[in-house]
Amino acid sequence: MTLPLRLATAGVLVALLAGTAQAAAPWRQVGTDARSGVSGLAAEGAGTALVVHDNKRSGQPRLSRLAYGTDPATVTPLVWEGAEPVDLEAIEAIPGLPGEYLAVAARGIVYRLRVTGTTATVVEYTPLPAIGAGDDFESFALVARDGRFAALWADRGEGAERPATLYAAPLTFAAWGEPRFGAVTRRAFTAPRPADAGTRHISDISVTGAGRILVGSASDAGDDGPFDSAVTDAGQVVLTASGRVRVSLTARPVPLGTFPGHKIEAVECLPGGDALLGTDDENRGGHVRTAPYCGT
Repeated sequence: MTLPLRLATAGVLVALLAGTAQAAAPWRQVGTDARSGVSGLAAEGAGTALVVHDNKRSGQPRLSRLAYGTDPATVTPLVWEGAEPVDLEAIEAIPGLPGEYLAVAARGIVYRLRVTGTTATVVEYTPLPAIGAGDDFESFALVARDGRFAALWADRGEGAERPATLYAAPLTFAAWGEPRFGAVTRRAFTAPRPADAGTRHISDISVTGAGRILVGSASDAGDDGPFDSAVTDAGQVVLTASGRVRVSLTARPVPLGTFPGHKIEAVECLPGGDALLGTDDENRGGHVRTAPYCGT
């Protein structure tokens, strides 16, 4: 078999597998209006995850607990204690620290949270480093190795004229809990899908156990849609034994799955190899589903 034919056959197989996976795991609605969409996800326990909402007015829900292992899935708002954020877009569990999370708002404020029962308490907050002009953040992920941490986050970008900017940096914590970032590296990323004028090239990030960088991308024509989105294997991140962060992006990334009709804003790798995907479909609420994207 010639090389072009082998590549073509492999492409067909990937497409068939993706189509089968999408058919096997339907979307499940978890919210019914613009205040209940899923802007970010962090795995919490067996069958549960924390969800951040991009609400902006005082008193509106910021954080909820999602029981996605039940039928139907249920969402329970949590009490937020401390400085109230505006427009939360991402959340990530801190490896090795049960009940501790970092949540990120669109303008680049990072909140360290401690979640106990039905209450989330703000421990500390600080801005992301190296914020660029016009940056709008919807993503955040952590990598851990031997007690060291690295963080990845991105300006989402917009259309052909503004690729996403993927940032990466070592991460430590001050004795009182404040996140502290080391030297920042940057990489430009253009999503292969969607390809609309308003495409957000990175609407969320998750990193697999093998260091693969998965990104969600989405387009949004307004509060009633139409929406379109995809999940793509974007490259690789390595946290070295000395604490350096190395990011390599794929030259021609190919989507793992495409999701017309939905705006994916959350991608979270779960134990076992599945990704939990979440959408903020504005006036149509939020939806979640799993897909087998996080295995080695």
